[in-house]
Amino acid sequence: MTFPPEGPARSLCLAADEALTAAAFCTGDLATAESLFTGAQELAVRTGDRAGEAFALGGLGMVLHHRNLAGLIGGAPLAEADVAAEEDLMRRALVGWQDTGDAAGTARGLFCLSLVFQVLRRDWAAGMPYLWQAFGLAEAAAEGGDLYGRSEIHRHLGFYYLAEDVRPREAVRQLGYSLALREEIGDPRRIPSAVVALAEAELAAGEPERAAGRLRRAVTLARAANLLPWRIQDAEENLRQAEAAVRGARSA
Repeated sequence: MTFPPEGPARSLCLAADEALTAAAFCTGDLATAESLFTGAQELAVRTGDRAGEAFALGGLGMVLHHRNLAGLIGGAPLAEADVAAEEDLMRRALVGWQDTGDAAGTARGLFCLSLVFQVLRRDWAAGMPYLWQAFGLAEAAAEGGDLYGRSEIHRHLGFYYLAEDVRPREAVRQLGYSLALREEIGDPRRIPSAVVALAEAELAAGEPERAAGRLRRAVTLARAANLLPWRIQDAEENLRQAEAAVRGARSA
């Protein structure tokens, strides 16, 4: 099976998704992805390609999501209008996927909508119903060809067990599975952040030496993949914290 499904807009959707990945991890330039997703949406509407339209709408939502994230990382306040625009696109994409009956697409639509609440609104209570539904469809997502979507579902469930319902060992389990899926995909741009997240969970679970070793790998991989400076700095800062925890444990 393939994801997104075959249809007139599929090639444009795949090109747009690749442009989004490059922007999110390496370049920060979202203009190409936005243009390609817009073209894919227009083509899908003209040809009645409902799956292509849903994929493109979700992609445009993710373009806005990464713009909003970049603002947060840069210290800028979130504009409610920008968050609302992202939420609207995610909801439209989810409705489109549900209308097609595509389980992999519906899983991605539910997950992307959960991001609005988890990440931007910092409202786990509002976001988790969508994430739990996505988790229920995670296996179907993988069977439908969306391994990265399944990886993201497990990743954010891991964050839930780190930040909200604090269970570090369960966070390690979820984030370990997310990393394994990204390693199966084999895209070197996507692996370092998964390694960092797993190491954060291991540190919280009282395993600083394991976390430090993992973070040394993450720093090396992030630099080799020429990731965005803030992504490399995040790995480096987490490594410093893990190494400090190792020193503290050894001197205790």
